Amino acid sequence: MAIPRASHDYACGAAALLLALAPLVAGAADDFKARLAPVPIDSTNSATTTGVGSATARLDGTTLKLNGSFSGLHGPATIAQLHDGVATGVRGPAIADFTVPQAPSGSFTAELKLTAEQAEALRRGRIYVQIHSSSAPDGNLWGWLLP
Repeated sequence: MAIPRASHDYACGAAALLLALAPLVAGAADDFKARLAPVPIDSTNSATTTGVGSATARLDGTTLKLNGSFSGLHGPATIAQLHDGVATGVRGPAIADFTVPQAPSGSFTAELKLTAEQAEALRRGRIYVQIHSSSAPDGNLWGWLLP
């Protein structure tokens, strides 16, 4: 049974359009953003776990370029890390450190090399930024990098 010429032309045109748009769709998944907010707090650390921030990131292959800022920490920032959570919203181990200003507020940039597995975890919403401070050494601000 022969395929009508119009259907064949339509199918070829649709396939060509999908191929042309594929890089745009794939590129969109490489941009991420996070809202940095205080880590879960209780009555013992509510007075010292303060602040807000934001971060944006771009994944190019397995290289993650991270930019962000924070303010309102009760004490100066000490370290910053990327963590790989079990799922979005669930804590996990640190996978990379990066530098932040040793101050209650500031901006940061970092270029981090991820493994292929970590890059996939990022695409699945499992990677988060965590900033520690002198007043909250176990973590002050955190935020998941999401598309």
